[in-house]
This record gives sequence, C-alpha cells and structure tokens, in this order.
Amino acid sequence: MNNDDFEFSEFEEPEQSNEVDQYDEQENPALLNATDGEDFDNPADNLDEDAELIEASQIVAASSELLDIADEIESQLLQRSYEETGGIQTESSLEGAGNIQGVGFGLPEDVSSLSGEPGSLSLNVYVAEPTTVDQVKAVLVDSMSISSAGSDSVPINVIESGMFEAYSHRFKIRLAPGGVSVGHHRITAGTLGCLATGRQSPRNRRLLVLSNNHVLANSNNARFGDSIIQPGRADGGQTPRDRIAILERYVPIRFGAGRVNYVDAATGWAWPKRVRKEMLYLNKGKRRFFRISRQVAAARRSMIVGKSGRTTQLTIGRVTDINYRGWVNYGQGRSAFFRDQIVIRGLGSKPFSQGGDSGSVIWQWNNRRNVVGLLFAGGGGLTIANKMSRVVSALDINLVT
Repeated sequence: MNNDDFEFSEFEEPEQSNEVDQYDEQENPALLNATDGEDFDNPADNLDEDAELIEASQIVAASSELLDIADEIESQLLQRSYEETGGIQTESSLEGAGNIQGVGFGLPEDVSSLSGEPGSLSLNVYVAEPTTVDQVKAVLVDSMSISSAGSDSVPINVIESGMFEAYSHRFKIRLAPGGVSVGHHRITAGTLGCLATGRQSPRNRRLLVLSNNHVLANSNNARFGDSIIQPGRADGGQTPRDRIAILERYVPIRFGAGRVNYVDAATGWAWPKRVRKEMLYLNKGKRRFFRISRQVAAARRSMIVGKSGRTTQLTIGRVTDINYRGWVNYGQGRSAFFRDQIVIRGLGSKPFSQGGDSGSVIWQWNNRRNVVGLLFAGGGGLTIANKMSRVVSALDINLVT
C-alpha cells in the first residue's frame, strides 16, 4: 500500500506547548478545548438513522411494567453511596441490594418459563455474586421495595457479571493504527480506538486520536497539552520519545452518588505523520491491516460485533444488552454510574476484552463494519461500551477511518 494513503498533509500539527487552557466545568462540562487552528472542510456527519429507529423499537418491546421496574432499580442504584468504605465495594456492601450492579433489557434465556408473549424482552439484572432469580426478586421486593418485581409475570435474567471494572493497563509501531497500546504518559496503557476530526472550526483542521477519558486524560487528572504516547507506559512507552499526540478534549467522568455518565471518552491532537487510518490485527504472528467504516450505527441485541484491542487483539462477540444502567469501579476509591450502555459477551472460549483493551472501537461484524461503540469497562466475562452516537456527539467529532 502506498504510504501516501497514511499521510494527512491537510491537517495542522499540535504545538509543542505545555500551556493549559482554563475552563469552567459547570458552564460547559462536556466540551473542553485546547489550542486554535484554521478552517478546513468538515467531513460529513454519518449516522445510521434506520438503526436508531430499530433500537428505539426494541426498547419499546419491553413492557411498561418492566420499564417501571428498571427505572426504580436505576433510581436506587444511582443514590447508592460507598463513602463509608472509601468508595470501594466490599464483601459486606455486596449483601442484599448491594449485590445488584446494574439493570437492562435482553432476550429471555429460558423460553420454557416465558411469562410474556413471544418476542417480548426480559429484565436483565446484573449481580456481583452468584444468586437465583427468586433471591433477586426477594431483594427487589423486600430490600428495594419494588413490589411489582415479585410477580410471576415479571421475566428476569440474572447475569453474574461481578463488579464491572474500568479497563486501564504491546509494541511500538509507526504509523500508529487503531487497536494498539496508547495512553496518557502517567497511566499504564489502553487502546487507540481510531482517528477523528472536529466538526467545527478550528477543530476541523485537527487530526485526532479517539479513546477513553481514563486512557488519554487519566480519569480527569490531566492537563491539556499533556503527552499521549504509543505504546503506553506499561508497554515501555516514554515521553517525549514516543509521543504521537497531545490531550485535546475530554468529557469529564462524574464520580459519586447521584451523578450520571453516558461516555468515557477523550481525544488527542495527533501529529499526522505518526498515525494512520487502518486498524491492526495479528495473523499467525504477522501484522495485518484493515479499515472500518466511518458511519456510526446503533447496536442491536444479538448483533455480532468485533474489535481490535491492545490486550486481546481481534475478537468477536455478541451484543446482549443495549440499555445497561449501573456502576463501574475506577479504582482508588472511585465509582461512576453509567446509563444507556452496551453489554457484549465474547463468542466461543475467548473473552471479548480484558484490561488494556479500553478505548477500542467496536464495529458490526460484516463487510461494512459500521461503528457502534467505544469499549471502556468489563467484568465477569462481559464487556461494557459507550454508544458511539453519544461519543461523537459529546466530543463533537466525525470519525476518520
């Protein structure tokens, strides 16, 4: 392949500067900017509207009773506090209602006990410790006072997820593709998702790398202009030697009870000659490259998806939930509540993701490879991802793939 395909001469390079922009998080918490640039044609904003309509119809497929129960569970989860244990979920805090980590909607796992009409959804209840449907119902009724959950007509899938953990943890490659080790120079390592550009001037002249806040912005603990290195520090990367970008924008993670998050996302302003559009995977030890679509689509239950990540490389999985609402543990006494997330389970014996895969872009496993999510957490053999439609909106970007 001609090297010209990998160069982006029309984009500006980041300035070699340590200056930090001042910002007011209360005034504009989701859009945090860095340095200026010049005007450049803005790429088209692609959104699979039909897929969004399909997703909406699947949510409606849940009965009003299930929706009400899920809303009440979410409300109580959102107000849960771990302040007495320093923000950490302990063995005692996982008893009773504390065992419930999140809620969503999925396909019934046992059709022989189907209580609703064929085609209807069941309530997914995610738990940290093993338990039964009857025990979950007892907790919902007795500990959470949701009396309607005790009815035999309420279909529940109990999913043992453990505690969802935010992933944050192997070779150097130039030009750097999607799927490889990357990170803020003070974290261990995550994954470079893909490239993007801003939708508005002056950011539409910046070539950006997309990943998680906790990968590129050190979970809010970073300054604009900080070095983003490839590979990440855990894989031998150093600054400034291995710098490919500088921190340019992130959506702050809102930690603690009563605060809701939808994305864990950030962008870095890249040197165009240090990155490339392709994604990487290994085939019999050889490096192979492929392209994904820049079109954003909505995930659907049972959709088969793929990703290329720093730790588990190329994997395939199945979407099991598109409405997860619950807690994610970020370590160091910090937990954050997320709403409207995608849950994925790997196909076969291989997990879909492990620590260090955070920031991977998730795409539909077909010849179009439309992008559906941004991986950021996991546990119990499951992966949690932000919906990509929310990511591109929050960061005000278009994908460059």
